[in-house]
Amino acid sequence: MAAQLLSWFPSIQYPPEQEGRWSPVTSTINWCEEDYYATIYSAEIVNTFTNVLFMYLAAKGIHNCLTHGHDNVFVVAFVGYLLVGCGSFLFHATLKYPMQLIDELNMIYTTCLMCYVTFSYGHSKAYSTALAGSLVSIAIGVTLYYHYLQDPTFHQTVYAILTIIVFFRQLWVMEVNIRPRFQSQARKRANPRLQGGLQLAQEREDARDLKILRQMWTMVPTGLGIFLGGFLLWHLDREYCSDFRRWRRQIGLPWGMVLEAHGWWHLMTGTGAYFYIIWGMWLRQCLNFKQDEYRLDWPNFASMPVIVRERKADTNGSAKKGN
Repeated sequence: MAAQLLSWFPSIQYPPEQEGRWSPVTSTINWCEEDYYATIYSAEIVNTFTNVLFMYLAAKGIHNCLTHGHDNVFVVAFVGYLLVGCGSFLFHATLKYPMQLIDELNMIYTTCLMCYVTFSYGHSKAYSTALAGSLVSIAIGVTLYYHYLQDPTFHQTVYAILTIIVFFRQLWVMEVNIRPRFQSQARKRANPRLQGGLQLAQEREDARDLKILRQMWTMVPTGLGIFLGGFLLWHLDREYCSDFRRWRRQIGLPWGMVLEAHGWWHLMTGTGAYFYIIWGMWLRQCLNFKQDEYRLDWPNFASMPVIVRERKADTNGSAKKGN
């Protein structure tokens, strides 16, 4: 249906594939976008430039962290996210094996970092050190075995397993530590705002936390749905590549680029991963009992969420950032 609709628009024919600046291809996987059809300087031009979204969102996330005082570990997470985008940019531009490793292994490393963020919070220094050492060992082991095996399925499986583990762990942490009925009396006593047993204050904080949970349960499925939608397009791009190529050539340029499903995978998984890191930042502030100091700034579904520090009124009536 989409191909028939786009075929009505003015277009030019796809040029044939050609030798490029980075030929020959040495990567262990080549995607459905035809090589060097648009320029000799980019093997897969759509798959290359859709990674600019990663760079933009990484810069947005790092700025958010530095401006609003989030933990430095999230700056590192966004740097890892940036490296994933840069690695993917270089990989699709060149289709060289070293660039493929930069792309795919950075996905593993960044997910291991988020695993550390999720599982280390609230534990002793000894536990955190042991966890860090274990994750570094996993990352090194995956790197060496993947380089030996050179099978993309191995990378995809490890990445999926790590992502699923971290995602469900964060869901558990979110529910147990924020939903009022799951909070233990010991944890409530640890929160200085609840000392004294003030019923009205506790009711207000319970209402606040329930509001935060509703917001999280809007943002998290949105990010997950976008991510899984990208994964579906990635799968279709692999399974029905010959059909996509035929449809693109029937439509012509530039409209055929709309059917570059792997490019959509970049846009959608990049967005979903950004939502995931932002969720982790917000959850961390909640675990630090700073729900009254930070809030989600997400005006609508067409915008990217950020976690910002609330502004407080000073004695002169003007607004300033809370310390």
